[in-house]
Amino acid sequence: MAAATSLAQPQWEAQGRPGGRGSAALKQIRRGWQLYLLLALPLAWLFIFMYYPMYGAQIAFRDFLPGQGIWGSEWVGAEHFQRFFVSPMFWRLLRNTLGLSVYMLAVGFPIPILFALSLNQLRVGPFKRTVQMVSYAPHFISTVVMVGLILQFLDLRRGPVNLLLQAVGLKAVHFMGNAEMFPSIYVWTGIWQNMGFSAIIYLAALTTIDPALHEAALMDGANRVRRIWHIDIPGILPLAITLLILNMGQLLNIGFEKAFLLQNPLNLSTSEVISTYVYKIGLAGSVANFSYAAAIGLFNSVIGLILLVTANQISRRLSETSLF
Repeated sequence: MAAATSLAQPQWEAQGRPGGRGSAALKQIRRGWQLYLLLALPLAWLFIFMYYPMYGAQIAFRDFLPGQGIWGSEWVGAEHFQRFFVSPMFWRLLRNTLGLSVYMLAVGFPIPILFALSLNQLRVGPFKRTVQMVSYAPHFISTVVMVGLILQFLDLRRGPVNLLLQAVGLKAVHFMGNAEMFPSIYVWTGIWQNMGFSAIIYLAALTTIDPALHEAALMDGANRVRRIWHIDIPGILPLAITLLILNMGQLLNIGFEKAFLLQNPLNLSTSEVISTYVYKIGLAGSVANFSYAAAIGLFNSVIGLILLVTANQISRRLSETSLF
């Protein structure tokens, strides 16, 4: 009995010893160290470029002077936020940014879904692959090249669009000089560039739908539209809701490069958004105001977080699909 107890004692101590699980985890890490090494690279990128810069966000609450450093600069609290809220630019920037974002979301979100549903119905292999290639290709054009193409196509004198209008007896239109046309130019060129690439994830989701559902629907006499409505759309609906929630979080994050490159003095009333204004105030101005620019950027991020959490809660209550 004593011998059995003495033999069982070391095993019991090994299981109850605090380092038992730690040593097992360490062995597992050593066994798959290659995978953990691959994981370390994106984690390092996430920490260096996403989390570490949060340390500098405190300059939004300070009167930051580069010579004094962050901690040496005077703490002013919410002074820069109040300055932005009472600024004449506040409502103009908010209106332009929200207007472009809502316009882009309302038009740009359903179109890739409709394109993926249509492309999924094609059965001719070569034609389907050609359509995919043609629709995906614009996504890989850089923003600078894309803006150059837009400016050339819409040029008042030599642009193909205005030459076509004049050929049919209409007057040339100064597209880039008309502030009211800027939102439509920005949104629809963005849809043309990203529609095909955005549809990839929906096409992947459509391939996971059980073909037996379509076969049963065919036997019941359902036509193609009915099968899309009752099988395909419900199959990709959770994915669509998840992407919609993520897009809501990015509602105020209009891309800086394209908006900035399409700007000119004639369309500035509708093309000036928060991201371009932050750049001009923080870096491009005659006197760089880092704290004021940081306060505006932080306000933009906080509003995006609120929209993300709100959209997630609404989705959870209505469809039981959410991110967290």
